[in-house]
Amino acid sequence: MNKKPKICLVSCSVLKEEIQQLVKQGDLDAELVFVSKFFHIDYSAVENNVRKVLEQTLKKFKGKVVLVYGDLCLGQDDEMKKLAHEYGVVKVDAVNCIDCQLGGKGKFYEADSEHNLMFMGPGMIGFFKHAKEAMLKEGVDEAAFENMFSGIKGFVLLNTCGNIDRMRKELEKSGINVPILEIKEVGIEGVKRVILDAIECASRIK
Repeated sequence: MNKKPKICLVSCSVLKEEIQQLVKQGDLDAELVFVSKFFHIDYSAVENNVRKVLEQTLKKFKGKVVLVYGDLCLGQDDEMKKLAHEYGVVKVDAVNCIDCQLGGKGKFYEADSEHNLMFMGPGMIGFFKHAKEAMLKEGVDEAAFENMFSGIKGFVLLNTCGNIDRMRKELEKSGINVPILEIKEVGIEGVKRVILDAIECASRIK
């Protein structure tokens, strides 16, 4: 009989493809719980749902729990770190989901030193498509949505899971009129590294 994994990941679903691929490849042995990325339109919705999921997971799961969210996913004042500390769980060392894909520890800032690029992994395209639809339903016009990208030179697509053609097609369908400047072949090593580092850190805590 296989032993139940001693680690459970509570992650934003924006990284679902990468994490599931790590499990499929045998690089990661963990229980997986995903919180919908679509809550990210509203910090309070993210917090409420992450809290609910953590509380449920900590009741049901007796092993270590690792939170796969960035430092900025609840705001600019380390709110996500504070939440992780409140629940006694280890959080990955990453600024946001893009930082996870790049390997964490603030590599995101190095990659966009002039703050005029928008990095897009597979999970982010669906998020923006959903955000656009939600905003239009609430009466926000197309021009206001497009204005969200006004300070951006263009997109850098992160090819993590080898599905760049699908990403291009989804971006075209989304109607977001921002040019693709570059495709970075990053694979899933960055996500693997930040998660395994957090698991190692969690395993040292008694």
